[in-house]
Amino acid sequence: MRREGAASVEDELLAFGAELAGEPREWGRLANEHPPVLRTHDRYGNRIDEIEFHPAWDWLLALGIRERLHVPGAYVARAAKFIALAQVEQGVGCPLSMTHAAHSILDTIDDGMLVGMAMTERQGGSDVRANELEARPAGDGEATLHGEKWFCSAPMSDAFLMLAQAPAGLSCYFVPRGEGFVIERLKDKLGNRSNASGEIRLEGAWGRLVGEEGRGVRTIIEMVVHTRLDCVLGSTALQREAVAQATHHCAHRAAFGKLLADQPLMQNVLADLCVESEAATVSALRLARAFDEGDEFRRVATAVLKYWICKRTPAVVGEALECLGGNGYVEESGLPRLYRESPVNAVWEGSSNVQCLDVLRALRREPAAAEAFVAELEERDRAGVERALAGADEQGARRLVETMAVALQATLLDRHGDPAVAEAFRAREGYGAFGTLPEGLPLAELVERHTPQVV
Repeated sequence: MRREGAASVEDELLAFGAELAGEPREWGRLANEHPPVLRTHDRYGNRIDEIEFHPAWDWLLALGIRERLHVPGAYVARAAKFIALAQVEQGVGCPLSMTHAAHSILDTIDDGMLVGMAMTERQGGSDVRANELEARPAGDGEATLHGEKWFCSAPMSDAFLMLAQAPAGLSCYFVPRGEGFVIERLKDKLGNRSNASGEIRLEGAWGRLVGEEGRGVRTIIEMVVHTRLDCVLGSTALQREAVAQATHHCAHRAAFGKLLADQPLMQNVLADLCVESEAATVSALRLARAFDEGDEFRRVATAVLKYWICKRTPAVVGEALECLGGNGYVEESGLPRLYRESPVNAVWEGSSNVQCLDVLRALRREPAAAEAFVAELEERDRAGVERALAGADEQGARRLVETMAVALQATLLDRHGDPAVAEAFRAREGYGAFGTLPEGLPLAELVERHTPQVV
């Protein structure tokens, strides 16, 4: 964090981390055990569409708002705080992230307002150009909206950004929650259970055009880029929390006559997990700095890291869970909640294939962005990426993006990371099972570096 330009808030972040280590951890558990409930009508039969949250969720959201994670500010400082809060609970990250991102295209958001997003429809999924929600013009950029959205993120928000079909084509609208905004039901999700997601119906709800009519995708894409950054941060947080739980457990659990952390094979597994987590953290904070600086590098790097870090996270969390053995499979350990949460960021804001295709698109249409990415790499990593770029096609897009991600992480660890971590990262022979690091590495040192110090 110091390296990326946020040294001035270091004491503030440490204080926030100490606070999160206390009662908020219990709030995270409670918020997941008591997910939100939709109340469609009041006792008199009037439609109200209110969503009730456990107080613990409200308290966690209030922490994020207090730390101003929902409004513009220095990206690296915000990223560090976002990662810290997301290690406690990911559910409140959704409304904080979308509201923060909405500021990139709106200048009329009140400080206390939450802004959600509703893009996905049944027939289209990621293909938003197939959306059928209709925007009927009402003059002066206003419209009434008619149709359905199959997935609305944070439907309890004060307002939403939506894509709808206007006479000139797909357009972006700012839609306050009010008359004509109907919540059909809440989603029963694999993870992210403390947060509400729902299906909605628009019955003439009022909307105001954002940007140019017919250019809705171009308008909303800047918001999407910001939320993709938060997907990277959220997955980084899950890796850090899972590794902290695994290293802590193994530092105190004895089996076969000695601590798990001292047993060679377990030490290899833990060290490998630690290396993965540190690579994610270094990459995420470098990406945040690119947003602070408006660096062209972010255009390609956001999609590359969104793909790779979010894709690696379920494997990291699953291996960390296994380090606890049967204890890790029990809800009381907290690892099952992390495991259920781990796939969400790979799906949200464009699935893995969407990210890879976005990289290909950027490489073809924005050569300056591709050049900025390659220029970031050290010479030893640049050659492999240039070879991959030369043969890039859609069928091999995942192979290309993996090559780019691993090269970037290797460069960043060499440049900024702990030397032992950088060495171990490069010593990997593949990306199969964790715990396959070769001999000769300081495994105990790597594990100790990531083991929480209880005070």
